[in-house]
Amino acid sequence: MTDPLTARAVIDLDVPGPQISRHLYGHFAEHLGRCIYGGFYVGEDSPIPNEGGIRSDVVEALRRIDIPNLRWPGGCFADEYHWRDGIGPKADRPRMVNTNWGGIEENNHFGTHEFMALCELLGADAYVNGNVGSGTVQEMSEWVEYLTRAGDSPMARLRRENGRDEPWKVPFWGIGNEAWGCGGSMTAEHYANEARRYATFCRDHGGNTLYRIAAGASDDDVKWTKTLMESLNCLGCQKEPTNIFQAISFHYYTVDVWAEKGSATAFTTEEYYATMGKAQDVERVLEAHATVMDAYDPGKKVGLVLDEWGTWWDVEPGTNPGFLHQQSTIRDALVASVHFDVFHRHADRLVMANIAQTVNVLQAMLLTDEATGALVLTPTYHVFEMNRGHHDATSLAVHVVERPETRTEAGRPLDVLSASASTRDDTALVSLSNLDAERPLEVVLDLRGRAVTAHAGRVLTGAQLQSHNTASEPEAVAPTELTAIEADDRGLRVTLPPHSFATVSLTLG
Repeated sequence: MTDPLTARAVIDLDVPGPQISRHLYGHFAEHLGRCIYGGFYVGEDSPIPNEGGIRSDVVEALRRIDIPNLRWPGGCFADEYHWRDGIGPKADRPRMVNTNWGGIEENNHFGTHEFMALCELLGADAYVNGNVGSGTVQEMSEWVEYLTRAGDSPMARLRRENGRDEPWKVPFWGIGNEAWGCGGSMTAEHYANEARRYATFCRDHGGNTLYRIAAGASDDDVKWTKTLMESLNCLGCQKEPTNIFQAISFHYYTVDVWAEKGSATAFTTEEYYATMGKAQDVERVLEAHATVMDAYDPGKKVGLVLDEWGTWWDVEPGTNPGFLHQQSTIRDALVASVHFDVFHRHADRLVMANIAQTVNVLQAMLLTDEATGALVLTPTYHVFEMNRGHHDATSLAVHVVERPETRTEAGRPLDVLSASASTRDDTALVSLSNLDAERPLEVVLDLRGRAVTAHAGRVLTGAQLQSHNTASEPEAVAPTELTAIEADDRGLRVTLPPHSFATVSLTLG
């Protein structure tokens, strides 16, 4: 046995921080590859069990991780989607070409009503991304009215003609997507004016209050964020920002070289460490945007939203390159666990995050096997499930006072211990990741402020860094009981296997 690395982390169980919004565990479903068609939606005539064409086992699996919100229809697809093409009798809906993702034709059978039915089945809030790039202000305004207005208005009547009497609750609205690129190739200044205009005409109807999210930057382009914040307030002003849009997004993928992304399953240990360093770098990027926002909004009235994040590898061999279908290993699971630790630390500013994407695309929760119809839970799915206890809990600071030596990977620092914690009532949940590829990590949890009367642990790892789940081996990577927990004078001593994620649940006295 290799001697374990050692660390000590202090957690003051009686010193609460900001609330961790459940919406940090949001998801993303774009018309891309087999995410919608063949993933969420199989059609009413499919032999696969479904409700209104929506695949039942997908819904059941996502309900087990308490999915809080779902972003749709894109992504890049959002800025070529015209919502009126996706309502009314399916036989009458016009076909369209998905120019962003493979140039395939779509029949528009999955549209507004189907998406809202999916959200209702999931028990999730809808996050609708409107079309700024190729649409109009009127088009988006009428979509809001169609979805959310009661009474006798033109769009409410049209909704009733299509079978839905009462309006839906749709809290989250995206004002375009990646306006600097596929959403219109705009300058920041031009988009800021468009965002103000579109947001103005997206009205609150009845009891439905919109949370309007302006399309933000790629990675660490803080100039874009600065331009959007300048459109709401002046630098250093004491007044609150103008309440035109309520949040700004940004996107961050764990990719170093876009032209050479690499294989999802065939990678070296060095490539693994480079990926972990890139994942941890999201904290620097998030802090950069938050710092700019603080200068214009010290009261943190405007939310920050990371509505696309995750890994992006080369597609699986033999699959359509425009479908972005990739496997998911323990490496991807640890990318997710690292991100959530960062999200928890910045819950005062970060209000929502959406992993890309939910089914069959990029860092998916679920893979549907075309040959057998089987549903496969990915290692990333299990991280979401194990972290459910953080939803809407109160964050606790984790002070790592003793740690293994920081590595340098691909020019970035890498801490092999990643951790976060939260509390609710008389419980606490501690999340721990050992990012070392080969050595165990022994962590002393120095627990202060409240007595711990009971504890339990779970761990997720794989035989190799490349371990993943398939239809023939669906539980190659799955949570098991973590038994390597023992009492310590300071609290608990937890030993984590190499390349593993664990949660420790505490009962507090």
